[in-house]
Amino acid sequence: MRIESIRIKNYRVFQDVEVNSVPNLAVFLGMNGVGKTTFFDVFGFLHDALQTNVRAALAKRGGFSEVISRGQEGDIEFEIKFRPSEEEPVITYQLSICLMENKKPAIKKEILRFRRGQTGAPWKVLEFSFGEGVAADGELIRYEDVRLADRSRQKLDSPDILAIKGLGQFKEFIAVSQLRRLIEDWYVSDFHIEEARGIKDAGYSERISTSGDNLALVAKYMYDNHRELFDEILKTMGKRVPGVSNIDAQETADGRIILRFQDGNFQDPFVSRFVSDGTIKMFTYLVLLKDPEKHALLCVEEPENQLYPALLMELAEEFRLYAEDGGQVFISTHSPDFLNAVRLEELFCLIKEGGYTKIYRASENALIKDLYEAGDLPGQLWRQGLLVEEVVK
Repeated sequence: MRIESIRIKNYRVFQDVEVNSVPNLAVFLGMNGVGKTTFFDVFGFLHDALQTNVRAALAKRGGFSEVISRGQEGDIEFEIKFRPSEEEPVITYQLSICLMENKKPAIKKEILRFRRGQTGAPWKVLEFSFGEGVAADGELIRYEDVRLADRSRQKLDSPDILAIKGLGQFKEFIAVSQLRRLIEDWYVSDFHIEEARGIKDAGYSERISTSGDNLALVAKYMYDNHRELFDEILKTMGKRVPGVSNIDAQETADGRIILRFQDGNFQDPFVSRFVSDGTIKMFTYLVLLKDPEKHALLCVEEPENQLYPALLMELAEEFRLYAEDGGQVFISTHSPDFLNAVRLEELFCLIKEGGYTKIYRASENALIKDLYEAGDLPGQLWRQGLLVEEVVK
């Protein structure tokens, strides 16, 4: 289940941008302040809107007036196209958010439709506006089911609730459930080293949180329930981080969980608070990437922070393996070492034009493509400033 394209309009620095033909591994490059974090926050916003509502998701970010692009008076709009598999139709989800006269945000338009092939007619599954709309009835599994289905009017409890969340009758509709799962399963990293180091009360946790604060609990869960995956992590750590021979999540006498790292040169292991930032971060990434239930989308900002440069090309390969195995990965970076492991077709460049941010695919620039094919690595092109300056032309 993969995002194929996304369009963003009037969301902070993105006055109107569209990213098409998105690969399984996509790397977003740009100067500080150009909008890499904002691009990832789009996915966080949609996730929050589905979990709560549009009003709460906007309030978390300062309200509608703080989110809408400066100088713009229209609606905040998103359009996402995704495909559950190569054999299934393209599904398009459109969302438009406005500010009503009472200054409360509302969903002005929400449409879900899918199309078989590149030229077939699109069929709407739902179309809502201000909490009311029309939805296709029945258990809609196949393309023909949607084309032939009856449509009935529906009403939600509030104009700021997403229809894909509020309509219970769609629980059997595969396309809607896939869209919900896609959004609910987005992982937008907000990793904090000190939280990952923390000693946690004994408990149960299967998946790494976005901050990494439950790292010890997840490590213990994987050790107890997925030992083969945990052993893979140890093997990779041994190759990627010299000196680390073992990692253990131990429960203390007072019912807490601590991580202990064994250095092959010493008899006694170290607790996590005495281990380097880079070691903790690499271990956290590997636990995330070895999750037996892959996230539909990983968004990871600047993975190079706290990591030794020599590790970055290897980390990039770990992300690529995850993407090739079914997950989709978006990464932001400005590290030349990380970029040297990135293929040109995976690279997208963010630049400011007229106060707003545009996104360009690096491979579409003839000069950049020629230099890359002649042997120049993306990290070298970035150091020379070409990936920003030349893409503009």
